[in-house]
Amino acid sequence: MKRSGIADLPLHYGHVPKWLAERMSKLGLAITEAIIADYGKEEYLRRLSDPFWFQSLGCVLGMDWHSSGITTSVLGALKRAINPLSKELGIYICGGKGKFSRNTPQELFIYGEKNGLNAPELVRSSKLVAKVDNTAIQDGYQLYLHSFIVSNTGDWTVVQQGMHDANSSARRYHWYSKDFKSFTENPHAGICGINQGLILNMTALESEPAKASVMNMSLENPNRILSEISYLTMPKHHDVKAKDIDLKRLGAMLWLAHEKQPKDFDELLLLEGLGPRTLQSLALVSEVIYGTPTRFQDPARFSFAHGGKDGHPFPVPTKVYDETIDVLNKAITQSKLGNSEKKSAIQSLSKLAFKFEKDFQPNNNFEQLLQKERDESWKYGGKTVFGDAKPPVKNQQLSLFDN
Repeated sequence: MKRSGIADLPLHYGHVPKWLAERMSKLGLAITEAIIADYGKEEYLRRLSDPFWFQSLGCVLGMDWHSSGITTSVLGALKRAINPLSKELGIYICGGKGKFSRNTPQELFIYGEKNGLNAPELVRSSKLVAKVDNTAIQDGYQLYLHSFIVSNTGDWTVVQQGMHDANSSARRYHWYSKDFKSFTENPHAGICGINQGLILNMTALESEPAKASVMNMSLENPNRILSEISYLTMPKHHDVKAKDIDLKRLGAMLWLAHEKQPKDFDELLLLEGLGPRTLQSLALVSEVIYGTPTRFQDPARFSFAHGGKDGHPFPVPTKVYDETIDVLNKAITQSKLGNSEKKSAIQSLSKLAFKFEKDFQPNNNFEQLLQKERDESWKYGGKTVFGDAKPPVKNQQLSLFDN
């Protein structure tokens, strides 16, 4: 068992409108299918255990880029989409927020028995993980969300979140069952580690030291424990600022999507006909699916795929969102039938953006870029929780880049 990281987030309240919730489930499922098809269930669970990747996923799905609401909404969207297809995907999501978290043991027993897993041990792991984060680490956060994502081979990831009323913040904890040696040997490692093989059988005699170490953790100094965990800390400000984003990465991707045309690249010929705004979203979705862990250190960048429901960095472009879902779903369907050309073309978007980053020099027009996205949002069916985006009083023609 491996504690893979923590994310600190401003505590936000609110709801996810139906028009966004439905799209989040559709795109979340498409991304899940693509990752599992290309990399397998273990890789999908590993990514969910990465605080930076998880936040980036929430951003590309159109949630508020920095808030605690990403955790609840993303896990809820994935659970609605994945569980009905759990037999095909080999992944099942248990638990959730509040009263739904208390359903985790029952859900694990049902899924475990159907798939020949050691259900009591899975339930025990779920309870131990919650106990460690809620009790053994005295950090002032009380858990209110516990999601246990399990595969049909018994591997799992836990994503749970606690609330700190005193400072209006939330803390998200990520656990991963792979890459485990011992609770006493660097138990709170980073996001990516050397694969140590299958999850340990906690009922086996060889696992007795690991069981004892769970109890030993409660005696550890919390400051030492917390200092060894990989952290993601999101700011309290709602607006996306230039300092929140790697502008070189964002600039190279936008330049590819807006300034160059697909006909300029053999790899993108199958995507010809898509507008530059959809290519922009697809490039960021492509990176969520195919990018390496180091690509998710600035999650705010992924909000430039589909904006945010609070209007930051811009309203959610529902027409672009729908086209992104449609293109990705068609690529996945064709790939299942043996034709992977379009899926490869989508993959090449993130590869090409990465290729051009080396020599790319962004200019200093970040605020102009934001304003352009907001001014044009109405063209793409822009929506927020406050209503539909309206045309600006005066349209301005702005250049994205000097390159």
